[in-house]
Amino acid sequence: MFRAEYGRAVSVLVRVFGDIDIAEEAVQEAFATAARRWPSSGLPPSPAGWIITTARNRAIDRLRREATREDRHAQAALLQASDEPAEEGAVRDDRLRLIFTCCHPALGPAARVALTLRLLGGLTTAEIARAFLVPEPTMAQRLVRAKGKIRDAGIPYRVPGEADLPDRLGAVLAVVYLVFNEGYLASSGDRLVREDLSAEAIRLGRLLAELMPDEPEVMGLLALMLLVESRRATRTSGDGGLVLLADQDRRLWDRELIAEGQAILRACLRRNQPGPYQLQAAINAVHSEAPAASATDWWQILRLYDQLMAVAPTPVVALNRAVVVAEVDGPEAALALVDGLDLGGYHLYHATRADLLRRLGRDAEAAAAYDHANSRTGNEAERQFLERARRGLSGTA
Repeated sequence: MFRAEYGRAVSVLVRVFGDIDIAEEAVQEAFATAARRWPSSGLPPSPAGWIITTARNRAIDRLRREATREDRHAQAALLQASDEPAEEGAVRDDRLRLIFTCCHPALGPAARVALTLRLLGGLTTAEIARAFLVPEPTMAQRLVRAKGKIRDAGIPYRVPGEADLPDRLGAVLAVVYLVFNEGYLASSGDRLVREDLSAEAIRLGRLLAELMPDEPEVMGLLALMLLVESRRATRTSGDGGLVLLADQDRRLWDRELIAEGQAILRACLRRNQPGPYQLQAAINAVHSEAPAASATDWWQILRLYDQLMAVAPTPVVALNRAVVVAEVDGPEAALALVDGLDLGGYHLYHATRADLLRRLGRDAEAAAAYDHANSRTGNEAERQFLERARRGLSGTA
């Protein structure tokens, strides 16, 4: 219930009270109360409504106590709560409303994404830090500074006007994609995937597509998520273990999601305004068209990665491109590319190196790379996969 409803509840209370800290604390108190009461009393008819109502009442009680001490901030929040305006503008959904608010230009791009992941997805600071490939204390400071900036700058909690929506789009799409990625490959815990986050990201992607249907990158992101989501059922084995793309049973891929994703992709590519999300969607579309891993058109995927590097030349994109180079030109050429990247803190960098070294017969070096990868992931399913791969090396303990 927390994973499913935290973001919605915080979004509603931010709209009501105009304050992030008040909203977060009240929602957390409501969930704590639910954890005490529901085991004995049972679930209420509308658990989500119960959480929001309880949180709002707790916040009002707290603000009334503080307002008696001439706390002007509390008085202002109470006044806003008692005179809550009707929702206006293009964005009708509270969660999208808060996303656009958190993506205000006064905040830095990284802070916008991190804060929205915290408030909308209910992700922990550690999970967000892993998504950003930064230490947890760094992310904690970033979140505190972002909240302080919103408070000190008086950033309003309202839907941006139609003219402002496109300028906020880049950070909003990054938020949705990072939420999806956390669902696709959980950064911590014993489960490989978190279906709730993937579903939430796709839901937000569909709403964005309804809101801005003429933006190719919005449509590209939605197509990308649908194509990747189509493989979810085959990404884990019966015991929850990780299954690589090459080993997945493609007969079990969701063909309806694939058809929808491909149709969206064709429509947005006809606009001839290629962007990172459209190109990533195109890469996944090529994978979805191959009836078997051996039939994959790696040359076409490499050309798409070359285009992606031209518009989004990031180290992670370069790492993914190197994986394709291994299929086209062999593992030695790919390893030379990987070794030139500065991604020492990223577990998939070490996992990729380990696999390339294994394919080259350099098992001792591969074992060390697997160890580095294992120490940098918080996901138990990934750890078990890496341990099995390491045990499969010859001549290693």
